[in-house]
Amino acid sequence: MTGRPVLAVVGATGIAGGAVLGILSQHADIWGEIRLVASARSAGRVLSVRGTPNRVHALEPGVFDGVDLALFLVPEDVAEKWAPRAVEAGAVVVDTSPAFRADPDVPLVVPEVNPHAVRARPRGIVAAPQCTTLAMIVALGALHAEFCLTGLVVSTYEAVSAAGRAGTEALWGQLGTLVAEERRASGAGTPAPGTAPGDVRRVLGRDSGPFPDPVALNVVPWTGAYAADGWTTTERMLRDEPRRVLGLPALPVSATCVRVPVVTTHSLTVHARFEHAVSAGRAREILATAPGVVLIDDPEHGEYPTPVDAAGTDPAWVGRVRADADDPHALDFFVCADNVRKGRALNAVQIAELVVGAR
Repeated sequence: MTGRPVLAVVGATGIAGGAVLGILSQHADIWGEIRLVASARSAGRVLSVRGTPNRVHALEPGVFDGVDLALFLVPEDVAEKWAPRAVEAGAVVVDTSPAFRADPDVPLVVPEVNPHAVRARPRGIVAAPQCTTLAMIVALGALHAEFCLTGLVVSTYEAVSAAGRAGTEALWGQLGTLVAEERRASGAGTPAPGTAPGDVRRVLGRDSGPFPDPVALNVVPWTGAYAADGWTTTERMLRDEPRRVLGLPALPVSATCVRVPVVTTHSLTVHARFEHAVSAGRAREILATAPGVVLIDDPEHGEYPTPVDAAGTDPAWVGRVRADADDPHALDFFVCADNVRKGRALNAVQIAELVVGAR
């Protein structure tokens, strides 16, 4: 790279792409040209970047000519096809899809935890973890540095926006239908939906959008696709990714992933076991000063993080920190982080800034 680097944002018209453009307007202006790239149907649209109108280019041969760094915020199949082409054109790629996360020649990077990993990129690609991993890994990494993590049990409460606009539209549509039915039932003196077996499904019909079951008035213990032995792909990634980021290839991890009727922000309950004895007080001290973490932990006075407070913000919000009652080496806590912003867009921008700083 010479001079100010040229940045391509691939998937600029999506939810995560929009978040990236907002973040670029808030961060230091280290870029030269910012080239917006999307599918052919979005080509020609004009979006504002740092207050300047910017035309969207089609994802096609030649679009990466002269690009130094390309952020990919696209589905896995698109990244698999086009990320290597961007590298061939001379760009370093930062990919947020699952396409390269398990590749040993592609570093999996969270800047607050393993920034050094960005330097070794044999394929010219840096991968980012999934949004559920990113919600907890910054807090977990800070605790691991002090106490040495030896085991992890995690449950997730995942927002519908992880499925893109189709996910948010499905939730709002289902809620609208159920509210209308509740009003009709109230006027007729009949039970409201959600009070009898199968009534929500009968009201909503077979269409549950991108989800396997209705998400309004419901929780769905399934995110991702079927992997093996009853696990989902999301749960497998939540097992494998902390191992790579923390450099603990044999770390025991158990995960259960659940979809909940929240628009934005993933939440997780975390049970972490460490080599060294851990106290809740010392853990709070660590978390209170950890980069990318905000500690809100005074439950006696009703202070703890919730998704509606974390939405639209950068940090991971941590609370309900408590020592395990039966194991002096274990700690439990609750964490939530915006799955679109920190869970995808912000981490990608932070990696890009690391790459530029490391050149």
